[in-house]
Amino acid sequence: MSERQAYLNGQWIPDEGLSISIGDPGFALGVTITERLRTFVGRIWRQAEHVERLRRSARVVGVPDETVNELDAAITEYLSRHEPLRTAGRVEGVEDDWAIVAFATPGVGGEPTRCVHGFPLAFGDWAHQFTEGVALRLSTHRQTPPSCWPAELKCRSRMHYYLADQEARRLEPGARALLLDQEGFVGEASTANVVVYNEAEGIVSPRMEKVLPGVSVAVLRELAEEAGVPFTERDLTVEEFRCADEAWLSSTSICLLPVTRLDGEPVGSGRPGPGYARFLRLWNDATGIDIAEQARRSRVAR
Repeated sequence: MSERQAYLNGQWIPDEGLSISIGDPGFALGVTITERLRTFVGRIWRQAEHVERLRRSARVVGVPDETVNELDAAITEYLSRHEPLRTAGRVEGVEDDWAIVAFATPGVGGEPTRCVHGFPLAFGDWAHQFTEGVALRLSTHRQTPPSCWPAELKCRSRMHYYLADQEARRLEPGARALLLDQEGFVGEASTANVVVYNEAEGIVSPRMEKVLPGVSVAVLRELAEEAGVPFTERDLTVEEFRCADEAWLSSTSICLLPVTRLDGEPVGSGRPGPGYARFLRLWNDATGIDIAEQARRSRVAR
């Protein structure tokens, strides 16, 4: 197979043929539940955890379990169908890895829309951030409260994230937004969980009932437990974030990135810290690949 394919409503079609009806609630109302997975050396990472979160989201919006089971099988088949393309993407010995996206909507006429598609990971977008860090800007846009929809619902209704990131980039090109919750505590970045690290306290995360329970932040908790580092959930103030020894972003594609600036001022030393270096090594051990080196070499090779 020389071209990417996608799974849409029971059929495998050319990727460029994907479409959705303008009457579909996923388009008209933003009622789309979704998961984005990735591979490591051609193996899907934490598929069961992503599918379980998708199942919880499906139950919130009334999409049947059978649809999630179908998407689970399609995710697995997607990888096998595209393995020749993935391996062909190796450049100068650099392993290529892919993102795999699954989504569903309630559909038109009571039949859910189901889709799985994917693409090579855009390592060049974040390769430099493993060593330079990420700049965040506090946003005036707040996180959607649980009174609107449950925090654990992973959906495509993301206008607040979009506006927050646009605001951040106007203030500082290349920056990402840090959203607060309705009470003014630290919430999330647009596509990542945020945590702080203090040598005396360990890792501190916003309370999971107030943010999306990220698969990657759950991995971070596991790594912390194995390493004997405390992992705490509590309300986190902006001042605590500013004064932390270190701050990190965690999500599926990037795994773990250091935050080095907030509103133009350094967080900690203003450079990736020793805590970050330690946990990135632990992440490398868990995935079987040097994550930062893969991104760096992929960026150079491509």
